[in-house]
Amino acid sequence: QTLRSRVKISMQEHFAINVCPGPILPIPQISDFFPRFHDYPCTPPPPREKKILKEETFNGETGGGYKDGERRGENEGDKEELIDSDDEDTYLGTLEFSLLFDQENNCLHCTIHKAKGLKAMDSNGLADPYVKLHLLPGASKANKLRTKTLKNTLNPVWNETLVYHGITAADMTTKTLRLCVCDMDRLGRNEFIGEVRVALKKLKEGENKRYNMGLERIAQVRSKTENQPKDFLCPQRGRILVSLCYNTEKGCLLVGIIRCAHLAAMDSNGYSDPFVKIVLQPDMGKKSKYKTSVKKKTLNPEFNEEFSYEVSLDQLAKKTLEITVWDYDLGMSNDFIGGVELGINASGQRLRHWFECLKNKGKKVEYWHTLTQQGAPSSDKPD
Repeated sequence: QTLRSRVKISMQEHFAINVCPGPILPIPQISDFFPRFHDYPCTPPPPREKKILKEETFNGETGGGYKDGERRGENEGDKEELIDSDDEDTYLGTLEFSLLFDQENNCLHCTIHKAKGLKAMDSNGLADPYVKLHLLPGASKANKLRTKTLKNTLNPVWNETLVYHGITAADMTTKTLRLCVCDMDRLGRNEFIGEVRVALKKLKEGENKRYNMGLERIAQVRSKTENQPKDFLCPQRGRILVSLCYNTEKGCLLVGIIRCAHLAAMDSNGYSDPFVKIVLQPDMGKKSKYKTSVKKKTLNPEFNEEFSYEVSLDQLAKKTLEITVWDYDLGMSNDFIGGVELGINASGQRLRHWFECLKNKGKKVEYWHTLTQQGAPSSDKPD
């Protein structure tokens, strides 16, 4: 009886045994206990509780902590978001790529080399990564490029070069290149892993610059008109690369329709089926009208087609070359995308192109031109 009364404790004391004081920390991820889920030699992320303790203990005075007010919420809701967010706490990997701007040919060459230590996205602890590129501001399918998809790897090696055509020196001062690494999912939507951004104004002409950058989670929801120059708030029709050459031996003008870039999407699938019409005005009948073949489902078509007009040099100086780009619609009227006119009545680069053709007889002169409302049918023209 004496022994029993000596060890008797209250129910409250019983439940207090083995309870540790201090804050309740989140449960570590299963991958912290099973390193095989990580694709070594990638270093696994540190346990979450250490990261939070660093922030609370050091308050920014060591490399692992944060400054006062930075990343730490003003209220409990912000702190909870920091703990629960996988995006903030997970190492996303790095992306290695190089950029080269060829001003002479108006091309931006983007070589995607490899990625390292990507975040695992699939149930097998791996991912099926690919990289997609956009030019900002004004990201659309017209300026989207993407690499091939590599299966079951967290350290993909692409060594793939993607080329933007029709990029001018002016574009390089205002554009930013966004490179997104995504995981391809056949059964559902492709998942975003992380991205990097490069301001193209920092890239010197002719310099092949190599980058090795850590992937970030950047907020995707942004104001569409935020920090965008006025010309990007207007609808963009695209650009066309045209070559002109006057052949004195045959007494004819050779017009080359080489390619278009960043065309406006006219179809519901986000693409167009473009072709080009050219007319030498004043109208010379059927001999003055030509059109290219139709390129299906593309906003960056490559034509490489050449047309000939028999006309004397004196007559040519008084004429105007009208070039229009259209979207082909089967059984319906074709949609006008944009146009450009070259001739004595043109201005700026369009006039310069025409003069150089007349001046440098026998020499092929190539120029990129921005498509405008010129050449639109009356129903498409603004009031």
